[in-house]
Amino acid sequence: MRIARFNKDGRPCHGIIEGETIHEVEGGLFDGLNKTGETHALSATKLLVPFKPEVFYAAGLNYAEHVKEQAEMHGREPNLPEKPDIGYRANNALIAHDEDVVIPAHAPDTVQYEGEIVAIVGKKAKNLTKENALSCIMGYTIGNDVSERTWQTGDRTMWRAKNTDTFKPMGPWIETDIDLEALTTTVRVNGKQTIQFPTNNFHFDIPTFIEAMTSCLTLHPGDMIWMGTEGRAPNLQHGDVVEVEIDGIGLLRNRFVREGQ
Repeated sequence: MRIARFNKDGRPCHGIIEGETIHEVEGGLFDGLNKTGETHALSATKLLVPFKPEVFYAAGLNYAEHVKEQAEMHGREPNLPEKPDIGYRANNALIAHDEDVVIPAHAPDTVQYEGEIVAIVGKKAKNLTKENALSCIMGYTIGNDVSERTWQTGDRTMWRAKNTDTFKPMGPWIETDIDLEALTTTVRVNGKQTIQFPTNNFHFDIPTFIEAMTSCLTLHPGDMIWMGTEGRAPNLQHGDVVEVEIDGIGLLRNRFVREGQ
């Protein structure tokens, strides 16, 4: 099932996408979705961020090639994590499909994309094992973990490198029925493919992260986990359009604009 959040007369609504039609639903995203009978054309509908998470987690250094290439860029030896490494991101940075990423006027010229799969928690979870970890996940969407690399190097908490307003595009919708082993992530800049990789080629997979996380904290419906990215990205310029596509989920597209230009 494909679930979208969209703008209806100035207020957010959820709907189930079937073909090119959105069937409006009532009830909360995690309480059961019942069609109201009202429909909307997908092409004429403004999609919103699929949901606003309660807590926004992000897996760190979770693809081997990304770790190696980042180490090479900074002239150091790669250091693959020995255990799942989880961090936090900020809701203020979230924007939707087809909305602009705004690069601050004073930001250095080292803004890059990170195309990621996002796991969405659908029910309360604590002390899960790898075997039952995915039982708490209700679906997946796409994220672009936009990063300003100069700031990332200089700020210990990455507060602005990762969490500047608009730096976390997410969408276009939630897909509940996927085969993680069958997914491929493709990123394009201005229509040209820059990287493609098996989505599930994690250093630590989703169940491993959830097992580690729930040994210390409780996951709740609406929490989400961004799972990291592969490879090296180019520096993005004013006017560049980035598309992150995960087959079986969809395509997330955003234009990058520098403030004041």
